[in-house]
Amino acid sequence: MVVTLAIWAAIAVGAVVAYYAYDLPDLQTLTATVRKPSITLLSADGETIAAYGDVYGEPVTLADIPPTIPEAVIATEDRHFYSHFGLDLVGLARAVFANLRAGHVVQGGSTITQQLAKNLFLTPERSLKRKVQELLMALWLERKFTKEQILTLYLNRVYLGSGTWGVDAASRRYFDLPASRLNLYQSALLAGLLKAPSRYNPQNDREQSYKRTTQVLANMVAAGMISQAQADEAAKTGPATVKEISHTGRYFADWVHDLVEQYAGENRDIVVKTTLDMGLQRKVEAELEAMLAGPGAKAGVTQGAMVVMSPDGAVRAMVGGRNYAASQFNRAVQGLRQPGSSFKAFLYLAAIEAGWSEGSSIEDAPIRTGKYQPENYTGRYEGPVTLRHAFAKSSNVAAVRLIESIGPKRVVAVAKRLGITSELHADASLALGTSEASLLEMTAAYSTFANAGNGVFAYGFSEIKDNRGDSIYRREGGGTGQVVSPQALREMDDMMTAVVTEGTGKRAAIDRPAAGKTGTSQDYRDAWFIGFTADYVGGAWFGNDDNTPMHKITGGSLPTELWHNVMLAAHKGLPPRPLPGAAPEEGPSAERGPTFNPGETLDSIWNGLVKMLGG
Repeated sequence: MVVTLAIWAAIAVGAVVAYYAYDLPDLQTLTATVRKPSITLLSADGETIAAYGDVYGEPVTLADIPPTIPEAVIATEDRHFYSHFGLDLVGLARAVFANLRAGHVVQGGSTITQQLAKNLFLTPERSLKRKVQELLMALWLERKFTKEQILTLYLNRVYLGSGTWGVDAASRRYFDLPASRLNLYQSALLAGLLKAPSRYNPQNDREQSYKRTTQVLANMVAAGMISQAQADEAAKTGPATVKEISHTGRYFADWVHDLVEQYAGENRDIVVKTTLDMGLQRKVEAELEAMLAGPGAKAGVTQGAMVVMSPDGAVRAMVGGRNYAASQFNRAVQGLRQPGSSFKAFLYLAAIEAGWSEGSSIEDAPIRTGKYQPENYTGRYEGPVTLRHAFAKSSNVAAVRLIESIGPKRVVAVAKRLGITSELHADASLALGTSEASLLEMTAAYSTFANAGNGVFAYGFSEIKDNRGDSIYRREGGGTGQVVSPQALREMDDMMTAVVTEGTGKRAAIDRPAAGKTGTSQDYRDAWFIGFTADYVGGAWFGNDDNTPMHKITGGSLPTELWHNVMLAAHKGLPPRPLPGAAPEEGPSAERGPTFNPGETLDSIWNGLVKMLGG
């Protein structure tokens, strides 16, 4: 009877094993690696900005690394590693008891061999089938390899956060050291990551990482691997050896990564040379933080963004928010906000192309169009003024009169031609920038005025090489050609210069010709300034993510101040140059050339005819 039961039990066990083993992964793929290709981004001068993808370090053996590394792992993950057969029955019983006592899972019973099997062959799925398969493969590993080989495989293939696989890659990422040079604290830190690589990542949360590392050190003391004095000394001096992570340029890096990811193929790492100027990038980040921490904090401003580019569209600096670690949302690229009066540049360009000139007269007086009744920010109205004056002073009522005269569709067409891709609503309120757009597209559109009227595509990289050093992409040319005529460019540059010299953007003035336009959306929800010189174009935005109003912050305050500080640094050492659309100088008493005003044309023609006929 006993023999019969034993036979049937063996058959049952065999059936269970067969059932769970029939679709086991191919164990011959043990040495194969499947990983995301690595993408490394370099600044224009060769400094590393960021690296993406899975990173594997140099393969190591137990003889290559300090004994503290395997000791820390064994003390924390599998204290009976050298005595069990792939399944630690004692450890499993202890974990079950601890979990029952706590009422939830507080301990795991997996051995290093089981973890290796899971990492090599299985998914993170939590199911009975997956656990049985994990055990079967652990038994296979224990039969196929020695303990030293299993531990070596584990240390080379385990995931340790931040895209790193294996202790050598993690050592270089967190400490700038090869695994062969790790000290006790660093060894314990890596062992602590095994439980939750993201939660205990020292570059994400140094406090949590420290607590976890000291627990690993305590485990090593309890296992008799180190003394309490050694643990105390490591906990005291070790944290200073962890590399500080820099988030400089990370908003820019994320933007470029999304653009170049298509060039990285299977088993092909790529290195991307970007357009970023790291010195200027650091300056922009520092100045933005100073603005937000100082006057911004007093005025209820919690966020800001800035883009600086060359006139041809090469992005030299990009800040998409106050703190990348706290929020990876890129307000320069992904954020769509109302540009306010900074959109008037497209309106006035459309007017000039329709036959108006900067000297044309327009009424700065209250106006109602349907139910829409705009008001000037100052609450004052000056009567008849020139377009140049209305633009410099950012008259809202004059802008609405102008769009009513030329038609909103003409303004939409001009904005699209200069590179605005966001949806625009063709109505009278478009004159005041009520249709949302991103800071990047607005800045790129303004680059047309600094680029001699040639259309611009914003770009962030110039060359891509593969892991053999072969070039697989090199930027050549770009842009959309001439989209603004020289005459229109001259008048627009002059009007935008007036904004800085005598209008709402006076705080942006620097030691050379500069032009631009301020913008403030309704109820002070957004404040903009986009300006340019002959060498740089910069756009700045301030506001709040939840769209709450700021305390009377306009485009002429924080944005112009930020632009001024950044541009002074950007132009250091560069000689002043005139704007591309600047009119040639004719001496101190030079007057503006004749202008065309469609409102005065018929009268002029009639008076001329009368004069010719002797009337």
